[in-house]
Amino acid sequence: MNQKNIWVAGARPRTLPAAISPVLVGTALIRRDHHSINYLNAILALLVSLLLQVAVNYSNDYSDGIRGTDDNRVGPVRLVASGLASAKAVKRAAFLCFAAAGVLGIILSIRVSWWLVLVGAISILAAWTYTGGKKPYGYSGFGELSVFIFFGVVATVGSFVVQSHRITWQSFLVSIPVGALSCSLLAINNLRDLPKDSLVSKRTLAVRLGDKRARQMFIGLLVLAHGAALLAALITPWTLVTAAFIPFTLQIVKGIRAGAQGRELIPMLGQIGKLQLLLSLSLAIALLI
Repeated sequence: MNQKNIWVAGARPRTLPAAISPVLVGTALIRRDHHSINYLNAILALLVSLLLQVAVNYSNDYSDGIRGTDDNRVGPVRLVASGLASAKAVKRAAFLCFAAAGVLGIILSIRVSWWLVLVGAISILAAWTYTGGKKPYGYSGFGELSVFIFFGVVATVGSFVVQSHRITWQSFLVSIPVGALSCSLLAINNLRDLPKDSLVSKRTLAVRLGDKRARQMFIGLLVLAHGAALLAALITPWTLVTAAFIPFTLQIVKGIRAGAQGRELIPMLGQIGKLQLLLSLSLAIALLI
């Protein structure tokens, strides 16, 4: 693997739908709210979201790598743990992404409102302390909650706010399927890593719940995502089109209920990312009609 491919793999491209989806849905809601889309603000919001997602991935790689919790782990490549890149280089990459997100966020704040600077600062702090710092909350089982808040509610509602300058119940409603599917990406990761995490005192929510209940929670997140997307029919009945992806979701559920473990769960990460992108895209199109 050449140097360029190493850094692309370390950015974990399969997780990027979690950054694209909230901006897609939040921006589409603008049209339903009878506003014109501000494409520059939308692009800035998308870039900030993508940079934060990549920064989180690099910072997790760095923090888990120096703690040794990524040793002998299956799943996406770990730059630090595998020795493909130095801890210093990965930390620098994370900080560069955070800095770039911060600069673009400030530009967006100038165009919209300065209170967005506070939201951005809190988001960056949450991203770093997920696995970084002395007491990372990701090691205490709060990762899924954080993902739902920041890559669900904050990102989706925020993408709507930078266009409309107001918050509505509709923007909260459409943030639920986005947040639930982002949570499911983390949940499948934590389910896959459950045996290893329990050995290194990384008490993720999956470790706290145990294998059986972690699988039930994962399925519950998928149910919540579809349920909220269908409930968005209160905004426009066209959102019922998202039901077309239920068979795809059932195939994922089938694998989880069959007891897939370890490497068997790796393809499901891509499937969840695909589901999130398809569901969000169909929801966005429904809102645009």
